[in-house]
Amino acid sequence: MNRPSGRVSPARALAYATVRATFEENAFTERAFRAEADRLGVEGRERAQAQRLAYGAVQRRGTSDVAIERLAGRSTRLLDPPVLAALRLGLYELLFADATPDHAAVDQAVELVKAAGAGHAAGFANAILRRAVRERAQLSADLLGDDSTPAAAAVADSAPQWLAEMWWRELGEEAARGVLAACNERAEVAMRVNPLRGEREAMLARLTEAGVEARLPDADWPLAAPEMLVIEGRTGEAVPAAVVAGELTPQSRGSAAVVEALDPQEGEHVLDLCAGPGIKTGQIAGRMRDRGEVISVELDPTRAGEVAAQARRLGLRSVTVIETDATKPGLGPGFDRVLLDAPCSDLGTLASRPDARWRKSPKTIERLTEVQGRMLRNAAALVRPGGTLVYSTCTISRRENEERIAALLASEAGEAPPLELDDLGARCPAFAARAEPRCLQLRPDRDRTTGFFIARLIRTA
Repeated sequence: MNRPSGRVSPARALAYATVRATFEENAFTERAFRAEADRLGVEGRERAQAQRLAYGAVQRRGTSDVAIERLAGRSTRLLDPPVLAALRLGLYELLFADATPDHAAVDQAVELVKAAGAGHAAGFANAILRRAVRERAQLSADLLGDDSTPAAAAVADSAPQWLAEMWWRELGEEAARGVLAACNERAEVAMRVNPLRGEREAMLARLTEAGVEARLPDADWPLAAPEMLVIEGRTGEAVPAAVVAGELTPQSRGSAAVVEALDPQEGEHVLDLCAGPGIKTGQIAGRMRDRGEVISVELDPTRAGEVAAQARRLGLRSVTVIETDATKPGLGPGFDRVLLDAPCSDLGTLASRPDARWRKSPKTIERLTEVQGRMLRNAAALVRPGGTLVYSTCTISRRENEERIAALLASEAGEAPPLELDDLGARCPAFAARAEPRCLQLRPDRDRTTGFFIARLIRTA
């Protein structure tokens, strides 16, 4: 890619490079952003502005592309990729970023087209964006004002239509609209305090003194983990420093609720069967006060290294990392507690992963359900009589969640003793999963955190 000219602001140059890498090179947006920021040397406020623009333009591609096709009178597939990227960025600024003056959004997008070597299309891009300014009120009303059907909501909330249709069918209309809208809101920023390095209240006081706006989670939230803090504003320097020191770990409240459901105790033999990058492994061992044994299984060597690095950062000695395939037998049975946080379609995390919605499909879900089923059967075989199995995903998909639990229970019918599904929904009725109310389905719109599914099973003694 060409380096943008000096007439383009560093923030927009970085955002543009990230959008192009995402859609032209199939790069992951977060990785592309970090690489381009280092290449262009963008830091501080400009880097923060660039991240807002890049992530927003990637998230809102669905809405922007419909607007482009209406304004240009042609399919986006007929546009040169550098031009399309500039239009997506410019339209995001015009339709969704209130702080940007119209003339700046238009002029900068046109300069990006020129700098990318597509100067022949500069007039075209200028005309499209200036028309968008003139017709913005009608565009917004037409594209953003209607979410009454799955097709309309897919445009308004910039989501694949198959996803809107699936959530409409599985969650009901009202919940589907809420979840789709939440996918474009600011993701929760929460931190878990390492109980081996300090107390939550003391950390809260430290952060407040350092000017970080933090609070305790709502006390009535389901399965609220006692180590959690929620960051309301900027993290400043205090939060990253505490993370490096092993005092804090970035983790959503939804993720922490999974280990709360597992409820590990001191001295137990616990298995985290699909552990990378080790966030929940660290929470398990911390909850056990590092007394007992936590076996963390991860097939990918890089992610296994991340699990080990997390344990070292947190000062944990009870964690053993094993590189092996969680779908295949090989570990001995007899674990007190087994956690399977399975690989999934990540549909509960779309607010924090800007490009994830464009990488998923119904085929993705079908492929994952096969893997999840094998992992679940393996996990079930490792639980001792009287032991606990927790199955979780960070997705909102009945095929990956309730149907996997139903299949496991059917396969357990002839076992002695069998696994029985614990009724988490009775404890937290407002969060009961629609298709299996004994399980929980967290939602980003209602619960303001990642959309985790949680099922707890007990092997009868």
